[in-house]
Amino acid sequence: MNNYIAPLIIEADELESHLQDDNILIIDLCKDETYLQSHIPGAVHLKYPDILHVQKPVMGLLPDMDSLSNILSKTGITPETHVIAYDDEGGGKACRLLWTLDVIGHKHFSLLNGGLHAWANEGHPLSNALVTPVTTEYGKCEIIQGRADKDYVLNSLDNNECILLDSRSIEEYTGVKRFAERGGHIPGAINLDWMITMNKDANLRLLPDDELNKLLQSLGITADKEIILYCQTHHRSSHAYIMLKHLGYTKLRGYPGAWSEWGNLPGMPVEV
Repeated sequence: MNNYIAPLIIEADELESHLQDDNILIIDLCKDETYLQSHIPGAVHLKYPDILHVQKPVMGLLPDMDSLSNILSKTGITPETHVIAYDDEGGGKACRLLWTLDVIGHKHFSLLNGGLHAWANEGHPLSNALVTPVTTEYGKCEIIQGRADKDYVLNSLDNNECILLDSRSIEEYTGVKRFAERGGHIPGAINLDWMITMNKDANLRLLPDDELNKLLQSLGITADKEIILYCQTHHRSSHAYIMLKHLGYTKLRGYPGAWSEWGNLPGMPVEV
């Protein structure tokens, strides 16, 4: 059995050379119609809503742990599986899966840099054959790291060792666009629109590491601080979480629910 361990951010060329490895499972989080038309050979399709829990108006919560274990098992994942995830929209959906795996302490996972855009546009093989996953028994899931809830965020507002990072657009951050009862941002949060971290001319890959580090440094985001990441539903901010993890940041927490929760809770402090 080949126990290839991929880097956290894997390029299409490298992945193609490991498509037949026994210990990896490629997870496709593209739109249903996209998967039916073409996907990476052998990739298992996972519907993005299956890894979320909704309590309107709060979106993007973690599912309960029994439900999560069930969906991972049905997708063919075991605790030993090296999951390689991709999507067709810049990596947000794929990174939300990877963040979820990180939260429960799953050891091995990777993001396909550029996702389906990079894979398809650069001539890698595609398939339209449906892949039926082999059901496994993932076992008990529990949250052990990497998550912040609203109380944790509230208690961190005056903590100088903590940075809040808002991955939404500047219009959302300033309250010009509003997708909750209130607009604006969590007090003290630094805005870094997730799209700025991608290279549109390189099939939505992450910017080179040196450019990302320079960008983060210019915003005062440093690896010695704890970083709490949020957006509207912890979709875009999951992408930022994986980006920072790739760059060597170790004190990271994602806030599921995010602004869909905070912006709809009366009494929570807000800045615009």
